[in-house]
Amino acid sequence: MKKVLIAVDDTKGSKAVLAAFQNLVQRPEEVILLHVERLLGRSLMINTLGEADLAILREELKDTEYKKELDRKAEKILNYYKKEIEGVGLFSIKNLIKDGIPSEEILKTAEEEKVELILLGCSRKEGLNRLITGSVAQDVEKNAKVPVLTAKRPVLCEEAYTWRDAYYAVSLSTVIILAMFFLGIVFEKVFLP
Repeated sequence: MKKVLIAVDDTKGSKAVLAAFQNLVQRPEEVILLHVERLLGRSLMINTLGEADLAILREELKDTEYKKELDRKAEKILNYYKKEIEGVGLFSIKNLIKDGIPSEEILKTAEEEKVELILLGCSRKEGLNRLITGSVAQDVEKNAKVPVLTAKRPVLCEEAYTWRDAYYAVSLSTVIILAMFFLGIVFEKVFLP
């Protein structure tokens, strides 16, 4: 395998690509890390824009502080993934930042770079949320001309704990212990002579 395209963002579902990549049987010669900036944030309006409208939006956002912040965030995301996969094998890594509709940009990049595999994470959206917002992974799977490997994040009980999880667990335990202590004092004063 010569080239693999790995599409990444800042979601938990995207982090699943790291484990999937590490488990690939054959290491590629080149990895292309792609992050697609969403010019309108999480708004669904971007999906309704045509190429002409996107060009106007790109021009309007050019050299704005908002666009610079998007670029900084994209660089941070790509550097994180680059650092995580660098130790897995000997291959070159190319970072790409594009903007627009994620599924379309992933497919365009796959064709332009002539990759043999597309690897991306899946957000596990369900029901009405998936119906309304769609799924980038599903769109890419349906329209790609090369194989697509969709990595799903582990279920909650298999995820690593964060410092916030530990903080909330300790805080909740402390509240329960204090409540039991004060209930013991009240019980002692009310029911015991």
